[in-house]
Amino acid sequence: MRYRTFIAVDVAPFTRTRLRGLQDQLAPLTDGVKWVDVANLHLTLIFMGEVNEREVVRVCRATESACANIAPFSFTLAGLGAFPNPRRPRTLIAKVSDGADHLAALHAAIEPALLDLGGFRREERAFTPHVTVGRVHREAAEELPAIIQKFTGWQGGETKVHQVHVMASDLGESGREYIILGRAKLTGKTAKSKPMPS
Repeated sequence: MRYRTFIAVDVAPFTRTRLRGLQDQLAPLTDGVKWVDVANLHLTLIFMGEVNEREVVRVCRATESACANIAPFSFTLAGLGAFPNPRRPRTLIAKVSDGADHLAALHAAIEPALLDLGGFRREERAFTPHVTVGRVHREAAEELPAIIQKFTGWQGGETKVHQVHVMASDLGESGREYIILGRAKLTGKTAKSKPMPS
């Protein structure tokens, strides 16, 4: 058995509610977007693709080891955006306004450990932290740039990251379902500020 596997962090309940509200505001403006189910909203760090069931344990252990020296941190979502860009939107995203550097560092810590396992290739494009809120159908591409511009001031709130999830997606009868295969806690120590000189 093979799992369509990825590494992700969850979003806070308040942020999830804000994301659902964003989708509800956007939905009447266009019928050319397939919205991500609110229960499936997350921030993907690394997409691995198909992973053999026997390799999942190794993936989980490698992720745990990589996270052991990373301290918990926070990130904030703010503003609506699109990939590859707002002029040619294929995916609608909630952007990370604060904490992107911490997410990038977490990605950089985990990726080499997974590459060492083999069977996983580094993505060609640079890692850009975001939460996918919807996938754009081709016919909606022309109307979306103006809509995206209207929601640049959207605020999604703060999420505190204490652990990373190894996840799998499965296309069931009711749509795509995500399951957690493993959890890796961030157990590093936060650097203490140096005392001010007297």
